[in-house]
Amino acid sequence: MTRVAAIDCGTNSIRLLVADCDPATGELVDLDRRMTIVRLGQGVDRTGRLAPEALERTFAACREYAAVIKEFGAERLRFVATSASRDAENRDEFVRGVLDILGVEPEVITGDQEAEFSFTGATKELHADGDYLVVDIGGGSTEFVVGSRHVRAARSVDVGCVRMTERHHPGDPATPEQIAAIRADVESALDLAERTVPLREPRTLVGLAGSVTTVAAIALDLKAYDSAAIHHSRISYEQVRAVTERLLASTHEERTAIPVLHPGRIDVIAAGALVLLAVMERTGADEVVVSEHDILDGIAWSIA
Repeated sequence: MTRVAAIDCGTNSIRLLVADCDPATGELVDLDRRMTIVRLGQGVDRTGRLAPEALERTFAACREYAAVIKEFGAERLRFVATSASRDAENRDEFVRGVLDILGVEPEVITGDQEAEFSFTGATKELHADGDYLVVDIGGGSTEFVVGSRHVRAARSVDVGCVRMTERHHPGDPATPEQIAAIRADVESALDLAERTVPLREPRTLVGLAGSVTTVAAIALDLKAYDSAAIHHSRISYEQVRAVTERLLASTHEERTAIPVLHPGRIDVIAAGALVLLAVMERTGADEVVVSEHDILDGIAWSIA
């Protein structure tokens, strides 16, 4: 067993996994897994820069994570940064802050690398016949990956729950015009993804990240967020459509009252759900297999 720490810093959240990995058996044992909403990508789509307050929220989470990593005595750490920090003019400021706190530089990975990590993390435990389509709906981008044991095709496109919310400002509730504008962006992104990735071929659709797991938790009518109940649950197209329509038609107060909805997702979950619904409609998927294991687990395996 190798004890490793993996950090995934995205547009909306930063997450830590400390785990013991055994590459010989394919076993990964969680020691600590946590998530903090930091909204690093706040305003990036509009300004092209990481906001000072967003950087400070992120650095505060890094200081907390540094203490956890030290407590567990992880032998190696890998810090991967995705969409928001890839796009920002002042990303050097971000890199310096992370290096000072954690002692490693964040790797600002490409969309293709992001896709590879997501695919490995999501599918290592699954044993379906044929290819998987793994869809990782993030804050700033969405990754599409097709493969069986290995990646066959991948594409990252610039639609995500934060980016779509900031670009189109869906109201409480969203208007038909706002919903149509988000859908138009998502459909264009799907057209782009389909040039590289055969979205309609795989038998099994696997959905990753907070928008997907939150939709699943709502569909399952959970009274509290339950990772074990959500992991490998199968959510039908009809359930996804019903949850999406409910979220788009709800007010901020109504979404706040949903017990499984993290406060940091209240304003962006409707757009994230709409991305998932559009993907299912494009692919013709009857259901989505929801995975709690994703890019974070793929990063851990890359270290081990």
